Amino acid sequence: MDEIKDENLDLENEETKDQDSNDEEANKEEKLETNNEETENEAGNDLIKKIEELEKANLDLKDTLLRRTADFENYKRRVDQEQKSFLSFANESLLLNVLPVYDDLERSLEHADEQANFENLKKGIQLVFDKFTKVLEGQGVTKIAVKGDPFDFNMHDALMQKPDDSVPPHTVLEVLEKGYKLRDKVIRHAKVIVSQELIS
Repeated sequence: MDEIKDENLDLENEETKDQDSNDEEANKEEKLETNNEETENEAGNDLIKKIEELEKANLDLKDTLLRRTADFENYKRRVDQEQKSFLSFANESLLLNVLPVYDDLERSLEHADEQANFENLKKGIQLVFDKFTKVLEGQGVTKIAVKGDPFDFNMHDALMQKPDDSVPPHTVLEVLEKGYKLRDKVIRHAKVIVSQELIS
């Protein structure tokens, strides 16, 4: 009978051990699940924080972009207005220099009838012409094509050729309409008559 009791005790001990072992495993699994949930919660919280940070950064970038776009549009509008204004008044300084010459011509015409002396009238017109020449030179305008110059298609426009053995071929014989340069740029080609190459 004692043996049966010992066996029963052994069985109970084994069942208790099994139960304890099962409880330990259940506790471990529960702890693992809890740990996993906590890790998932932390990861989820980190992701939410990261998303919030990215959304804020995105809004900041959009705001900056909108401001830059508005600044650029304002700059463009301002430059367009300045260019229109510049083009409208680009000749202002030239006109201010020409107006005194215009006034002198007007005065000369007013006194032309009063002056019986042709020489005085001629001197007055020469003075106005010289003044006007200085204004043009001050703006960088110079004459081109003088009689006797070699023909240059960059500056001259040959209207016709004439045989002339007193000068080399392709020499300017006559200037029908003077040409002008604005600094280094030809603004009007001179209309000329050029000596023809003689064929023997």
